[in-house]
Amino acid sequence: MFKRCVVLALGVLCAPAAAFAGAWTLPQGTGDMIATVIASTSTSGFDDSGDLASTPRYDKVELNDLFEYGVTDQFTLMFQPGIQHIDIAAPTSADRTGIGYTDFGGRYQLLQGSDWVLSGQAMLEIPGTTNMSNPAAVGYTDVEADFRLLFGHAFSIAAMPAFVDLEVGQRERGDGAPDEFRADGTLGVQVSPRWLLLAQSFNVISEGAGSPVFGSYQYYKLQVSAVYALTPAWSLQGGAFTTYAGTNSLQENGVIFGVWHKF
Repeated sequence: MFKRCVVLALGVLCAPAAAFAGAWTLPQGTGDMIATVIASTSTSGFDDSGDLASTPRYDKVELNDLFEYGVTDQFTLMFQPGIQHIDIAAPTSADRTGIGYTDFGGRYQLLQGSDWVLSGQAMLEIPGTTNMSNPAAVGYTDVEADFRLLFGHAFSIAAMPAFVDLEVGQRERGDGAPDEFRADGTLGVQVSPRWLLLAQSFNVISEGAGSPVFGSYQYYKLQVSAVYALTPAWSLQGGAFTTYAGTNSLQENGVIFGVWHKF
């Protein structure tokens, strides 16, 4: 039962580009669906020294729908389509609404103990546009591949079920964008039978610079959210996130709303 809670909790790991599940795989023949709306805005960015400077307003709204299914107890199949809207104020004055990334892949359990699991994950991400002439599409036009090693550990905090999920990943990118190293972490605490609290950290470091459009960059995000179980099968999530540090990247602040369903 706790494993099932952990699996569903980690299914909503939300970074700017994609949502990936945590280290646990789903039991064979079971699945979940997690639909998330992410809205963010930015009016400043981190320069190459990490200091904040004013930038044109950048608004983004994304809808992602993650589907997972346990093909076996060790292998979980993953599929996630998405749509997005991006609007950049003057003097850039650009916008785009359309299909975002569509992700395909899976997670395989490598090792498991009584309260921990080690797994590997691979995702292929197909862009919804290839129009690099639109500034609102830059960064979302290339086919990408994401490879991760994930570790999950279940424990208790003051008699409350809890878990931690740690991930390290390599993001292979194209269209002149540099590849990325990613390191993410999640702490979840089941504070009551219906309430789950999540604290998450998302960290991205480019591996050098790419084309003139893409210099080197890094950014670090913190997200906190709460999940409320309406029924054993349906839950709602609400939370907020901020980019608290970085270089050559936007300082984004946003909110997240999710609907979870397990079957």
